[in-house]
Amino acid sequence: MSTSILNKMKTIKTLNNIAENGLKVFNKENYVIDNDSDNPDAIVVRSFNMHQTPLGDDLKAIARAGAGVNNIPVEKCTEQGIVVFNTPGANANAVKEMVLTCLMASSRNLFDGVAWTKTLVNEGDQIPKLVEAGKKQFVGNEIKGKTLGVIGLGAIGALVANNALDLDMDVIGFDPFISVDTAWNLSRNVQRAMTIEELFASADYITVHVPLTNDTRGMFNQGTFSIMKQGVQILNFSRGELVNETDMEQALENGKVGRYITDFPNEAVLKMKNTIPVPHLGASTAESEENCAIMAARQVKDFLETGNIKNSVNFPGVYLPYAGKQRVAAFHKNVPNMVGQMTLSISSLGLNIADMVNRSRGEYAYTMIDIDNEVTGDILPALYEKIAQIEGVVSTRLI
Repeated sequence: MSTSILNKMKTIKTLNNIAENGLKVFNKENYVIDNDSDNPDAIVVRSFNMHQTPLGDDLKAIARAGAGVNNIPVEKCTEQGIVVFNTPGANANAVKEMVLTCLMASSRNLFDGVAWTKTLVNEGDQIPKLVEAGKKQFVGNEIKGKTLGVIGLGAIGALVANNALDLDMDVIGFDPFISVDTAWNLSRNVQRAMTIEELFASADYITVHVPLTNDTRGMFNQGTFSIMKQGVQILNFSRGELVNETDMEQALENGKVGRYITDFPNEAVLKMKNTIPVPHLGASTAESEENCAIMAARQVKDFLETGNIKNSVNFPGVYLPYAGKQRVAAFHKNVPNMVGQMTLSISSLGLNIADMVNRSRGEYAYTMIDIDNEVTGDILPALYEKIAQIEGVVSTRLI
């Protein structure tokens, strides 16, 4: 069980190079950046593999400056009451621009054409004639009037869909879990596919923007390829494992898939014909890295200072306006009477409750309780001990 009673100078550790403007969020009066610390209050990370990283007793939060959290031991963090944050949407524009760039460039055979042109070095004055004679092998297609299928209409997918409409494409989208916020931002001209099979059958181009789960792993396979149009182009800037690479290789060989554009090259992908292997550049812009760093730092800072949680992948989102009162924040098992035991512990010390909130997610829950009284002297450690000793409480803090 992690312990925290008094507010103190908080230690932040980074495991990758984090944009300076993100680190500036942590003011020097209350925070210290110490990358050698064995027991920080929070860690900010990008792609560093944390699965073998010790999680200290004081560690309260890990923030991933990006969307994917496969490099973080999320289940272990949950069991120890450590909040894992990510930054959905912070890199959305960067990925959107890359998707649209590759969509147009691949349709016009730009990558192959440029590579061929570079082979003409040392041809001297003959280069213009050779270019004119050879360009016909790279004649491509316009995307105007073609149908783009967008699987996953989150922050990235919605931007891609809306911008593709601006390029005069027909857009069909599929996302059974679309959020209200995303729905408000999505153009009404995006057609809704009732099933993913409907999208597969309709699209000339398919771009996928979903997380890797047991349900999405290998979702592009021999069976789904059979539904698609001949020569369909597939763009994958989400996760390499969404594609069954053995089946993709065969589909590229027989022309079912005309082009596979992926941000996740490996040995198998590099040996396939008609692929455009992008060296994982989807979110690699200076602006994106800065946006992610700032968003991650702000979420950690708000959590450490108020207990509020936004964009956690392992605990529920919780918000309780912070009025400066003594606040109890506890992660605990999602079982009956937990809140009742906490409120009883508080009242047994002669304290009143000013406000409270409780949210659950799966087997765990999070409760914040504001105390109406001024908590001083021996009451502070007594309050902490009473909450911490309740069976089922994983970690607790007094803020």
